[in-house]
Amino acid sequence: MVAHDPDLTSHPPQSVPIMDAKAEPTLKYPESEAFYAEALRELNQLGLPFLLAGTYALSAYTGITRPTKDLDIFCKAGDYTRVLSHFKNLGYSVEIEDDRWLGKVFKGQYFFDVIFASSNGTMPIGDQWFENARQIEVFGSPVRIVGPTELVWSKCFIQLRHRYDGADVAHTILKAHDQIDWHGLLAYMEVHWEVMLMHLLNFRWIYPSERDKVPRWVMDELLDRLAKQLDLPPPQMKVCRGRMFSRIDYEIDVKQWGFADVGGEGEWRNE
Repeated sequence: MVAHDPDLTSHPPQSVPIMDAKAEPTLKYPESEAFYAEALRELNQLGLPFLLAGTYALSAYTGITRPTKDLDIFCKAGDYTRVLSHFKNLGYSVEIEDDRWLGKVFKGQYFFDVIFASSNGTMPIGDQWFENARQIEVFGSPVRIVGPTELVWSKCFIQLRHRYDGADVAHTILKAHDQIDWHGLLAYMEVHWEVMLMHLLNFRWIYPSERDKVPRWVMDELLDRLAKQLDLPPPQMKVCRGRMFSRIDYEIDVKQWGFADVGGEGEWRNE
């Protein structure tokens, strides 16, 4: 067995704020609780840093309760194979669904996801995620959940025909705006600041009486960028960044309409 550097595999400093979760989601299959409780115990004993995200984090910050069929376990890219290997050695079935971001651990029909990035490559899980984490109790185990800043970031690009997480973003801002690191969120979305602006305009429209929940300087910064952009000519390369939201929904743009895929080549714009 290879000895790992403890600085790489141990938990981050234990000054993680402990919070009383506003609510917990309900399991779509209640009989799966024993599996998930065992999985969380194993993950804690394994000693690798991980975070619980998805519906559990959303419920903790907002109080929204809805059924969930699995757990979303976030870890760093260097640890995801170690997590899968650990559970494989325990006799669980494992699957690497997409080596760019997602693996799964199964026990019969029940499973949990092991996620180390987003499907579009914009969201690698790094040390900052663990520094901003909160701690709650889930199925009798202490578990760190993603911080509200990272929770918003993790949901901003989920905009598919069959799944849209914009309401989760709006609800997190509404209920946890004072816990969001707005400078940090802007830094995360620096390249894709327009996506952040879209979500904030969406929030302002949904909750007109709560517009002040978003700091004025954030809106001023994003609107100034937009104003400067409007004075510039359009890009020469035809790019469809909608593929970062949904590869399927924007497939025709790349295959038939001459737009570049994300990271790919496309046609030049005709003057």
